[in-house]
Amino acid sequence: MNRKKVIRVLLFIIAGILIATVVTYFVYELVNEWLAFYIACGGGVLIVNLIISVIFVNKNFKDKGRP
Repeated sequence: MNRKKVIRVLLFIIAGILIATVVTYFVYELVNEWLAFYIACGGGVLIVNLIISVIFVNKNFKDKGRP
């Protein structure tokens, strides 16, 4: 895998988690506000960790040279 593919996969995962977090927040907000807040914070932590991963992949990933 090259750098662009890895970053693209991480960005798709971030987008999926973001969409799922927002939808889940608005669904659970009607039932229990604290549960909705807890789920939103968990999704936010996952997104921050994946953004840090994207930064490190972009900085340290070495593509293998093509022969």
